[in-house]
Amino acid sequence: MRQAGTTAPAGAAGERPGFPWPVAEHRLANGLRVVVSPDRLVPVAAVNLWYRVGSRHDPAGLPGLAHLFEHLMFEGSEQVGRGEHTALLHAIGADGVNASTTMDRTEYHQTVPADALDLALWLEADRMAGLRWSEDVLRNQLAVVRREHQQQHLGTPYGRWQEFALASVYPDGHPYGHPPIGSVERLAEVDPGTLAAFHGHHYAPDNAVLTVVGAVRPDEVFAKAERYFGGVPAGPARPADAARGRTARPPEPLAGPVLRLEAEERADADRVYLVHRVPAAPGADHDALTVLAALLGRGRGARLHRRLVVERPLARAEERAAFAWGLTHGSSLFTVGLTARRGIGGERLIAAVESVLDEIAAGRIDPAELERARAVLHAGRLRSLTAFGSRADELARHAALYEQAAGIGDLPARSAAVTVADLARVARAHLGRENRFALVLTGATKEERA
Repeated sequence: MRQAGTTAPAGAAGERPGFPWPVAEHRLANGLRVVVSPDRLVPVAAVNLWYRVGSRHDPAGLPGLAHLFEHLMFEGSEQVGRGEHTALLHAIGADGVNASTTMDRTEYHQTVPADALDLALWLEADRMAGLRWSEDVLRNQLAVVRREHQQQHLGTPYGRWQEFALASVYPDGHPYGHPPIGSVERLAEVDPGTLAAFHGHHYAPDNAVLTVVGAVRPDEVFAKAERYFGGVPAGPARPADAARGRTARPPEPLAGPVLRLEAEERADADRVYLVHRVPAAPGADHDALTVLAALLGRGRGARLHRRLVVERPLARAEERAAFAWGLTHGSSLFTVGLTARRGIGGERLIAAVESVLDEIAAGRIDPAELERARAVLHAGRLRSLTAFGSRADELARHAALYEQAAGIGDLPARSAAVTVADLARVARAHLGRENRFALVLTGATKEERA
């Protein structure tokens, strides 16, 4: 671990083919990690601030509090009035001013003209140090979250699948047992003391990573970070595993196979999800599962598309039918999600997916499939690194969750190290029926389903 006030030399990641840009890191005395990657292609700077707080940190009885704070952080701080944070950024030509919350983290991002970097840093530091809210602001943002829940979950076909799956895959009270959106009804009961304590514990410099990518110099960014964030005190002491965002505990097997059926009135066909609990990221198993997800479910050359869309017309085409979640605390998930063709029952589609997973576990994998999966992953990574904002986000991910921003450059080598035997091994170890939860969202009438 780097010591407070020390700087890693620029260029550490630039030596790796997976990230051909220089990277420099510095840690302030209060614990804030600052990651800078200079690129003078265009005169802008992408500013990304990650906090290691997500829905897994929601207090008992208040699911969705981290996501609510994502909204509250835009609603006024020590020296910035309600609504002024975004307005000030837009006034200087900022782009992509937004935020998001997942199970493991909350991030805030914006891309500004390089000569306006001071404003972006000052605004972020001000709301970190002195967030302000009122009863009126809280009611307003609860209403915003309620609308978001209605539009993205209740009002969207198959929109509640995570809610159903997480509650079934994880036991009652587990930190990963609910989606980040949480429950607006429960959040309406939150008291000011709980809000203040949550902000003070999690929104602190020693629980954050500041990443800047663009037409900047590392030494200048480090100096500006010291100027604006250096006076913000560190938060309370946290357990080591909580600070890292993960533990060494292996995943507990599910009591599967378990099948759950839920009616989906807004859709005309069944949709199925096969969910497996797998080891947390990062690690060798996660690397293999990430490659396996691409082999199974990325694009029209993927195994699931060939088997279940082309050869046996049971499912509709999906851009991404398999996904390794990359959760970092104790265990993660591996999901296959497919929509059945109209008239095909979800249980029949599940059986077909299981046969494909059995093929993988038996080692029936063409080496050309593995090469294709690696190429798909590499191309996707390169695309994600083209824009400064997404490049800053990926650096922040590796710094905040995996402890090393420069590790992003090792991703191609880690994918290249995955073998056919590795894919078969992780399929046997983690994707078997005994570790499987299956969800069917029934979108057709019983008479239409075969």
